[in-house]
Amino acid sequence: MSRIILITGGARSGKSRFAENLARSFGAPLGYLATGESRDAEMDERIIRHRERRGPEWSTIEEPLRLTETLAAHDGHFRAVLVDCVTLWLSNLLLAHDVPERVMTEVREFIDTAPILTTPLILVTNEVGMGIVPENRLARMFRDLAGEANELLAAVADEVHVVFSGIPLKLKG
Repeated sequence: MSRIILITGGARSGKSRFAENLARSFGAPLGYLATGESRDAEMDERIIRHRERRGPEWSTIEEPLRLTETLAAHDGHFRAVLVDCVTLWLSNLLLAHDVPERVMTEVREFIDTAPILTTPLILVTNEVGMGIVPENRLARMFRDLAGEANELLAAVADEVHVVFSGIPLKLKG
């Protein structure tokens, strides 16, 4: 049975760095499942910085949509897998399907599968609901979707951490 650790917080709060350090405590080899896709120069630069920071003990798996299947296919290959990030996965699914219910079906399938995997999972997600209410429908839909998904993930997680200004705070576990 897999150990599930959820790390949340705002953008650029230090979530990924905290998650990487936590993953290292499991020992090598480590898996890094990247859900983001490079679509512009800024994202290219971000991906390069993340890869350089992680180092050679990490194997990167790039998968923007099929998170559950990809994790199942790599189960047992690593001492831990870091998924960075759930929020981008949700965004990718919403843009691909344009139906929040379909996205939540994928989230529930992940929640059903994750606990039966043997590899510990460290999930990074953004907290997007602490600001003002977005003025457009898509942004409100995404904020609500991310909030609901994060709530479900936190419920099944063994540990939950929030990171503010680079400082982690353990909420559960």
